[in-house]
Amino acid sequence: MTNALPGWAEDPWVVWPVFIVSVIVAAVLAVVGQRLNSGGGTGPVRLVPLERVLASAMESLSAPNGDGPVRGRTDELASLRRLLKRPDERFAVLCGVGGVGKTTVASALADAARAEGVRVFWVRWRGQAELAEQMARIGLDCGLPEERLEEARAGRAALPDVVWEQLNRAGRWLVVLDNVDEPGEVGPGGEPVAAYRGWVRPGGRGLLVVTSRVGDAAVWGGRAELLRVAPLAASAGGQVLLDTVPGAGTTQEAERLSVRLGGLPLALHAAGRYLAAPGSRYHTFTTYEEALDSHLATLLGAEHPGGANPEAARQLVRYTWELSLDQLDTNGNTLARPVLRLLSLLAPAPVPVSFLSPELVTAACGLPATAVTIEAAVNGLHTYGLLDTPAQADGTPTSGQVILHPLVREITALTLRAETPDLRVLHRALAERMTGIVDEAANADSSGWSMSRLLAPHALATAPCTPDARTAGRTLNRLSVSLRRAGHPEQAAILAERALRRLQPELGSDHTEVLSSRNNLANALSDLGRHEEAADLHQQTLTDHERILGPDHINTLTSRNNLANTLHYLGRYQESADLHQQTLSDRERILGLDHPDARTSRSNLANALYYLGRHEEAAGLHQQTFTDYERILGPDHPRTLGSRNNLANTLRRLGRHQEAADLHQQTLADRERILGPDHPDTLGSRNNLAIALRQLRRYQEAADLHQQTLADYERILGMDHPRTLGSRNNLANTLRDLGRHREAADLHQQTLADRERTLGPDHPDTLTSRNNLAGLQQASSRIAGQRRWGGFRRMRRG
Repeated sequence: MTNALPGWAEDPWVVWPVFIVSVIVAAVLAVVGQRLNSGGGTGPVRLVPLERVLASAMESLSAPNGDGPVRGRTDELASLRRLLKRPDERFAVLCGVGGVGKTTVASALADAARAEGVRVFWVRWRGQAELAEQMARIGLDCGLPEERLEEARAGRAALPDVVWEQLNRAGRWLVVLDNVDEPGEVGPGGEPVAAYRGWVRPGGRGLLVVTSRVGDAAVWGGRAELLRVAPLAASAGGQVLLDTVPGAGTTQEAERLSVRLGGLPLALHAAGRYLAAPGSRYHTFTTYEEALDSHLATLLGAEHPGGANPEAARQLVRYTWELSLDQLDTNGNTLARPVLRLLSLLAPAPVPVSFLSPELVTAACGLPATAVTIEAAVNGLHTYGLLDTPAQADGTPTSGQVILHPLVREITALTLRAETPDLRVLHRALAERMTGIVDEAANADSSGWSMSRLLAPHALATAPCTPDARTAGRTLNRLSVSLRRAGHPEQAAILAERALRRLQPELGSDHTEVLSSRNNLANALSDLGRHEEAADLHQQTLTDHERILGPDHINTLTSRNNLANTLHYLGRYQESADLHQQTLSDRERILGLDHPDARTSRSNLANALYYLGRHEEAAGLHQQTFTDYERILGPDHPRTLGSRNNLANTLRRLGRHQEAADLHQQTLADRERILGPDHPDTLGSRNNLAIALRQLRRYQEAADLHQQTLADYERILGMDHPRTLGSRNNLANTLRDLGRHREAADLHQQTLADRERTLGPDHPDTLTSRNNLAGLQQASSRIAGQRRWGGFRRMRRG
């Protein structure tokens, strides 16, 4: 048995008879293939050109030789080998974006199959006629009788049926159909692949493996085992580079370059070949990685004279994805290319599909767009692997979001800029859409927070290209406020800082929008625990507001309120209370008793009085504020929940522990439901409930809650955030109550050191830690002394 036509001998008496027989067989099969194009029935037959007959006759059916070891594909190969051993009327489809290494995986399987004595055949898709010819040759090689082939030639049987009947009678075999990126063309006669009446069918004795960029399960049918070939992990991608140029750097450097190239094997091999070439400018992984930022166009995105040839384009990073876009365009999906190019101008992060509005797409590319045609474009790009859906923590795809492979994004943007030097129309369309969708999310309040978080990286990416600086700054500022309320101060700070940087050169330091950006940045820094920086910014902003707008302007009052809050976090409680008292009086005088800002000042003043030990006054203000919030905003508004939390804290200080615990329990449940379990306010409620339970001597419950809260604070806010340090202090106090003095002492010692380092030696929280540690050490010494004295007395009694 051979996998191709017999090899040529040097003896001409052998060469010419073999050649003539081969041409005759190929001609017969070509006739059958042409008849197949008309549905396999009877009728006139058109002969194909002789040069194509000769080409088909000479096409090898042998699998390509592997190009070195295959890295990072253990799972895929294990699945394929299990299928090869027991096909069970199934076939495999290796699918994924162009350049991801589908053919490499299939070739590795072919090597393994040959080693096990399995007959292996390899067919490259080049059209229906050639596929029919090569499948017929496979049938003959597997023992297809001449008379049965004659029935197909005469139109009395369908050639796919004839060949598959023989394959299902033959012994073990593996057939690979490579690069079937147009499954609708496989046929014959327009037959859908999933009907399994054409060339793609499940096998009982052997395994058919198809490689394709099309990953739509509906196209391949229920008997297909879809194996999605993903980019390589950093370790495997780094090994691919080291296999090619082992002297170009360390394992860590190779892995970093692999990550930069998105783990795409096509790009990894291109980089390896470049580094190995003697005339290259860069010869190490590090210098190549650094050069990609400025020389992507020459390293991976260079134009190539062979780019118009589909066979060559598959091997070129610049062109390989254009083949998929061309096919989508041929299939009538004319918006696929414009949508991909629009997405390439956004950040390398998940994009909400709703961002792609018909107005945006039409304004950007000039083609009519509807929700239906945009949906078709997104789904088409996903089918060809050019878009993916980000995975959730449990591995399931996230609905309503898409993400581009980083290199697909970069190369697509590079191609777009080369073909469209003036991108102002696109940038204007993106800016208008970003402003609109950010406003929608902000107006939705808490229900828009998840959308705001998705939009943040894309707003940062599009802001520098937004033609109008004020539009960009307003959009960034509004998004910053939403994310701060959503409990994401780090993103909020980045957005506010970027807004300030964009607005200040254009509008000047005294413009109200610049002052607003500075205020937003200071608030976000305060939420991050960077209180000294926040206080400096708030003081500067208050001074400027008083100078420019006057002491009674609403923005001036807001600045004074925010400065007072930051002074409170710095432990300067009396100064904070004085500023809050002044601000409350001014807001009530200027805005009225029921104005939302007046209620905010009342709540803040109550918090300041609480820390000054004036708990009765604080409780009265908190009760009034909570009643007003509940009446005006409703029981589920975040401000109502915050007011209830503050009232509960004050009741605890007044010794009303059970009432406090009940209110904290209710607030925690509501915040988990409304804000989510990871929102900083939710963590604050859990911390406060644990403190209340400790006051009720429910020490183990309190310790469990403190332990959970501390772990969440460390994960979400970081090890040095003031809230994290406060949580660790509270856990230590509860462990002391449980008699676990050594653990408590270690935590207090750690917290004291961290507070001295981050807050300073004189901050009230630092003094609290020092006092807690000293008290614990005294108690431990006293207990140890009692134990020694008790032991001495027992000895004397003995």
